[in-house]
Amino acid sequence: MTREPGGFERDDLASAARAFTAQQIARCAALGIDASGYRISHLAIRTRTWNDYVAARDAIESYSTANLENVWNGRPISKLVLAEPIEIAEGIGIPLIELIPPFHQRVYRMGLEHVGFVVGPEHQAFIERHREVLTGQQFQSRFCAPVYRLFDDYTHVKFYETSLGDVCRLEGAAFDGIVHADWQPADPDAGPYEIGCD
Repeated sequence: MTREPGGFERDDLASAARAFTAQQIARCAALGIDASGYRISHLAIRTRTWNDYVAARDAIESYSTANLENVWNGRPISKLVLAEPIEIAEGIGIPLIELIPPFHQRVYRMGLEHVGFVVGPEHQAFIERHREVLTGQQFQSRFCAPVYRLFDDYTHVKFYETSLGDVCRLEGAAFDGIVHADWQPADPDAGPYEIGCD
């Protein structure tokens, strides 16, 4: 199954996102986690080079209402609010794209890399219930500590108490138009490694 859209036009991304999300939900079901009813926080896409990132960012911005781009772990990351969520199932859509350029701290899947689900106030109970099949937990801020499952193809699912967009707002950020970080890479064509997509 292709995990990296051939392009970042909305229809191409939507088609790839639906297939990827369905795959990750099925993988969760096989582990005893019913992710199908959870609200989706976001879909994360990783790019090999800075130039790939800028091309993807520009394309996705053309059908987004806002992009909050800030520097995290030494490089900018975009949080793009889609003008219309990508519908996955009736009443469930992807409202936000997290777009991530190199560098990467370890091996990640390029292209569609993870989908984030919002568990809500029962987040801690969810962790206790599924601890044996979860890979780990990230402690990104006092508002953001998702648990995740890593699969053999280096893709993930992540489970949040609060959506990534709401985390940004709780941290004082605003989704107000297109905002880019003032940052340039040393080498815009550098990529960290070759982990491709089928």
